[in-house]
Amino acid sequence: SVQREIARYDFDTEIVVVNNNSKDRTKEIVGRMPGVTIVDETQKGLVFARKCGLEHSTGELIANIDADVVVPEGWLSTVMAAFARDPRLVALSGPYIYHDLGLVRRILVRLFYYLGYVGYILNSKVFRISGMLQGGNFIVRRDAMAKIGGYDTRIAFYGEDTDVAKRIFKVGKVLWTFQLPMYTSGRRLREEGLATMGIKYAMNHVWPIFFSKPFTTVYKDIRE
Repeated sequence: SVQREIARYDFDTEIVVVNNNSKDRTKEIVGRMPGVTIVDETQKGLVFARKCGLEHSTGELIANIDADVVVPEGWLSTVMAAFARDPRLVALSGPYIYHDLGLVRRILVRLFYYLGYVGYILNSKVFRISGMLQGGNFIVRRDAMAKIGGYDTRIAFYGEDTDVAKRIFKVGKVLWTFQLPMYTSGRRLREEGLATMGIKYAMNHVWPIFFSKPFTTVYKDIRE
């Protein structure tokens, strides 16, 4: 879906895939894809993978997307237009749409995002202490990441997006919009439960903002 979306436009782009200690045929399959750079990161962990991808990319804008996402048509043009429109913009993000969950669960997730958006408005517009980013669907400016010292590899999984949002908010504008959705798998929500994950995500959004560290320090590596 990434290659298909890129092919729709004439933007100068690159694809960097980080092979983060995978035990399947990821490296073999990606290696057969034209125009895709694959790099190995032997230190297991989401943030180590993001850091590796940043270091091996060359673009001004860095899109952080995960292996199980499906990029919708128009996603790239929305990103490029937003950054072209506002030179103060340093980070952009939007919600996940869990395409493989049932209707009721998708509605509940949507309500969760509405609550999160209220928090985003309060934190960014009223208290001016942090923005909001959705891990797996956010884009940052390279120079802004350099100014904040890059990704914090002390964070294992939960809260990594909020950590970046809080720190990068200090150097520019952070925009979260429903106009930039990304389709992804709901496997973690199915495995651990919607209520459990809702609480985890909420706590690990609040904790980095007010205590500068995630609430949850361990995570389950879910594969299907």
